[in-house]
Amino acid sequence: MSQAFGRVGVLYGGSSAEREVSLMSGEGVCAALREEGVDAHLFDTGERSLADLAAAGFDRVFIALHGRYGEDGTLQGALELLRIPYTGSGPLASCLAMDKIATKRLWLQLGLPTPRFAELACDADPADLAGTLGLPLIIKPPHEGSTLGLTRVESAGQLREAQALACRFDDLALAEQFIRGRELTVPVLGAGAAARALPVIEIIAPQGNYDYEHKYVSNDTRYECPARLPDELTRHVQDLAVQAYRALGCEGWGRADVMLDEQARPWLLEMNTSPGMTSHSLVPMGARAAGMSYGRLCVEILSTARCKLRRTD
Repeated sequence: MSQAFGRVGVLYGGSSAEREVSLMSGEGVCAALREEGVDAHLFDTGERSLADLAAAGFDRVFIALHGRYGEDGTLQGALELLRIPYTGSGPLASCLAMDKIATKRLWLQLGLPTPRFAELACDADPADLAGTLGLPLIIKPPHEGSTLGLTRVESAGQLREAQALACRFDDLALAEQFIRGRELTVPVLGAGAAARALPVIEIIAPQGNYDYEHKYVSNDTRYECPARLPDELTRHVQDLAVQAYRALGCEGWGRADVMLDEQARPWLLEMNTSPGMTSHSLVPMGARAAGMSYGRLCVEILSTARCKLRRTD
């Protein structure tokens, strides 16, 4: 079956703030696919052009990019125009999921639980946020991942600094109610009615600070996979993750980040449509717990590669 994939491009690197993570993800994916007998080749979209991509002769591509120009629908649209089958969600779902504000609005409209929030213009006075959302609260850029630009605000005096940090990455900031409790994440594979959740993972970071350092560099963060939850609660969290994934129109693969509050109620934080595939990453961890090797996971994701928009000519 591996030969049936043809010549495969692993798109990695890119030009977003998550470039270094993507380099690690792409190298891991490419090596794993080659071990599975796939004719895989690395392609750095941050150093090579769309013309190079069109000329590369790829029969399909595995998107191992994170953040802007790789996970936000822009590349997916270009691949549709080039008619190159690709992994993961299509242009619209990718764009929606990358925009945390649009994601939350859609989830709320469908009755899915997500923390209260407010949009914060970069030149706005953030003083009222403490009263409307309470303290502590979270301020982050709505179009970034890997916790880049995120601050947990403990006092009103930190609001402006947190706003300024988020606005280094984006044109506005997202202020969000802080949910005190356990941090969970749920990988999801497939599409539509066939979408399925992998085991729930609990993230136990030092002082609850799961930042860039503790995600990708430090070994201080602990993971429980599967998370130690009652069976009924596990199923509820998994079902919620799949509902959130389907609501956005995601396919191929993704990962829902969830907070479980002190009353054991789950709250959706965000959806990742091109999650990390590094040695520290969570989707491979969930796959291992389900009995799937890293290589087989990569092959399964690759097998779903397709163009999502139907031709009308």
